[in-house]
Amino acid sequence: MKALGGRQVVLRDGELLRRERDNRAYMLRLTRENLMRNYLFEAGLWASDDLDHSIHGGWESPTCALRGHFTGHYLSAAAMIYNATGDAEIKGRADAMVDDLARCQAEHGDGWAGSIPEKYLDWIARGKAVWAPHYTVHKTLMGLVDMAKLAGNAQALEVADKWGEWFDRWASQFTREQMDDILDVETGGMLEVWADLLELTGKERYRRLLERYTRNRLFDELLAGHDPLTNMHANTTVPEVLGCARAYEVTGEPRWREIVEAYWKCAVEDRGGYATGGQTCGEIWTPKGDVSKRLGRKDQEHCTVYNMIRLADVLLRWTGDVKYADYIERNLYNGIMAQGYWRWRPTNGFNPGHPRTGLISYFLPMRGGDTKGWGTETTNFYCCHGTLVQANAAHNRYIYYRDGRDVYVCQFFDSDVTLDIDGQSVTLSQRIDWQTGSFMFSSDSAAKQSIGAVTSKVLNNPEVMRVVFKVRCEKPAALRLHVRVPGWAGEGESRFAAVAKDAWSDGDLWSIDLPRKLTWEPLLGDPTRGAFLYGPIALAGLVDSERTLHANADHPETALRREDEREWGYWTTSFLTTTEPEAIRFVPLYEVGYEPYALYFRLSPAE
Repeated sequence: MKALGGRQVVLRDGELLRRERDNRAYMLRLTRENLMRNYLFEAGLWASDDLDHSIHGGWESPTCALRGHFTGHYLSAAAMIYNATGDAEIKGRADAMVDDLARCQAEHGDGWAGSIPEKYLDWIARGKAVWAPHYTVHKTLMGLVDMAKLAGNAQALEVADKWGEWFDRWASQFTREQMDDILDVETGGMLEVWADLLELTGKERYRRLLERYTRNRLFDELLAGHDPLTNMHANTTVPEVLGCARAYEVTGEPRWREIVEAYWKCAVEDRGGYATGGQTCGEIWTPKGDVSKRLGRKDQEHCTVYNMIRLADVLLRWTGDVKYADYIERNLYNGIMAQGYWRWRPTNGFNPGHPRTGLISYFLPMRGGDTKGWGTETTNFYCCHGTLVQANAAHNRYIYYRDGRDVYVCQFFDSDVTLDIDGQSVTLSQRIDWQTGSFMFSSDSAAKQSIGAVTSKVLNNPEVMRVVFKVRCEKPAALRLHVRVPGWAGEGESRFAAVAKDAWSDGDLWSIDLPRKLTWEPLLGDPTRGAFLYGPIALAGLVDSERTLHANADHPETALRREDEREWGYWTTSFLTTTEPEAIRFVPLYEVGYEPYALYFRLSPAE
């Protein structure tokens, strides 16, 4: 299958669009000067004897070995935004940054264009400790490649290619064993970059670099069916396997695909994870089948969520297996949306007593009573700041896929996709009808009141997601529609439902009702504890410590009931416990900002 995105897919979902707007606004608040300082300083094109308090801090500080990593993410995100929307302003900013990198490369004179000195890589080769130079350099190369592929910037490809020549010379001096030692220090997505540059340029040096950067010490263990991942740093390995995926797509060599499939089996299918869909504790993979001893403050790193979604997308394209779409859905709601661009919903006259926005939560705590830790705009720049701007530039991805005349709807968000079917343009629109008034809000505000028949029939939350599809075309279109029916809709196993209609006319409508209900998911390794989900959405109990719920162990979902179910024209997702002396409120994990919360609760029989 082919993933659809770019300007083919237009988002209409209000929450995702809000996150895209916040992402763009944040990126434009960061100045080109500050984003490029470390590169210009390294090339001798900028210097200052004055303490400039606008200089970025944290991992972008001029004293940090990872300085410059975020700028590469920024270029990738800008390219993704331009590709999806045609945003000329953000492309102009990114084009100017690419020009800065070209100036830096010319000043170095040997092809190097990095924000760190070349000797950092030599230190790694000598066994001297330095923090992840390949990881840092990869981000810039990734940004250049994305600017070339997604934004049509020819200069970006020239800079990346000259830099690739530098790496070809540098890597050629080492034996296989020496190179394997080098690769044991985080290499990020270098493999992916070499595969991309092989596809873009066809130059033989990128085949050599693919071979040089093959991490056989990890890959051979995976192919042998062993578990090299438990207690290994997760986001070191995910980008390496994404590189294997690109290498397979570019070269067609089956071993690359075998590595990807073995990795998914080891990391996801045999290991399991949290109710959120995510994994990791302290940035490392947990033991297989047991996360019960890893509930703490440093669970579910955002970077890993983003990169594992990318890997699931690869496998969905390769196999068409619906399970990968399920994985993406859970991690979108309970990872990407739960850990970035949180915004408090204002209530008239009420002061929340805490900041009204949250930028990025590096980790997602799973220990009861903990709070999310929000990074700042210019003084942290963790790795997850970088995946934050990329993840929120990609919300029009992962929704639609295509295989010839077959179109697969994998996620449920208001959106439009435009297709070429037999030479004519066909638009498929997806809208969620929450049954608040036949696509109209019966009470949108105090100033706007609509009369609708639905509101007299649907008195309370219908507990159903009704998805409505509409086709626009000039003449009948031979289009086969397949819609994901998720397991949470009551069938247990997810599947693609084929719509029994091969020819669509202009204005044709089709809808599907997906029941949503409360479920209880036991904690891996300790079935006496578990978490509540509403459809794919993890629910957080607003408590300041570990808590036990008095509930029927056979039907724990009965421990919650609806509360405050509607605001104006919207159904809300809010629940209260039914058996506790003092009721606990549960809300979607992605709505939690600064409040203490718990995801997992122990069950005790109800009296």
